[in-house]
Amino acid sequence: MKNQNSFIGYLLIGIGAFYLLKELRVPILTDFYSWPTLLIVIGISFLLHSYLAKEYGNLFIGVLLLGLGIHFHALNQYPFWIDDWGMYTLIVGVAFFISYLKTKSGLFPGLILLAISFFALFASNKPNWFNWINQFVEMAIRFWPVVLVLIGVYLLVKKK
Repeated sequence: MKNQNSFIGYLLIGIGAFYLLKELRVPILTDFYSWPTLLIVIGISFLLHSYLAKEYGNLFIGVLLLGLGIHFHALNQYPFWIDDWGMYTLIVGVAFFISYLKTKSGLFPGLILLAISFFALFASNKPNWFNWINQFVEMAIRFWPVVLVLIGVYLLVKKK
């Protein structure tokens, strides 16, 4: 139970610090008063809990949330940041790989996702068969709220 309380403690400290700094209007931090920063705070809370409590089961979700927070923040702040679906597979691949370092599971999916990401981001000559992935990702970006609704309905009606 103590380990669960430590996660909640890290989370409350992070969210409290975020809103306190937002209320104090520190000029150098005005670009960080956004929802991606909350993803970063939650991700760091999961990472702190994972490493300090030596419970590495939450390592994947911590890296995932931290990576998504950094990505969304960078998209808003830095014009040179890459805005491509390959970044999402890169973030998930890195999360699998970092989780593998402590749990010894997830290496194969991590390496596959990293390879796909590097190909999607850096290959200048992509074959024509690769276009279906771009079309699928564009459709998924448009209709991701429907997926959330379907997952929510499934979780409500599934047998326990």
